[in-house]
Amino acid sequence: QVQLVESGGGLVQAGGSLRLSCTHSGRTSSSFVMGWFRQAPGKEREFVGAIRRSLATLYADSVKGRFTISRDNSKSTMYLQMNSLKPEDTAVYYCAAGSPTSTDYASSSYQYWGQGTQVTVSS
Repeated sequence: QVQLVESGGGLVQAGGSLRLSCTHSGRTSSSFVMGWFRQAPGKEREFVGAIRRSLATLYADSVKGRFTISRDNSKSTMYLQMNSLKPEDTAVYYCAAGSPTSTDYASSSYQYWGQGTQVTVSS
């Protein structure tokens, strides 16, 4: 079993920054792809970004240039640095882990999910 725990969410003004963390434990593998997704009220869960063991990253167009994903396998932790935040970034952010596939942007590619952390950006 794999457990994922997000932290670092909160309330921030537009233009501000936050850093989310996702710590994993249990039967985790450094070969897992780690991803971030978000879900705003009344909307479907959407892909934010992902990072592979090789540290190759993939981002949604909506966050490219503003968000940065990193991972520290020695600490079993993945990070999401969010800069230049906008009100439309308000959502519950989820981290996810799974075996590598050709569709890192798809939620169906991930087997394990955290409980989520709320990010609210005020205008």
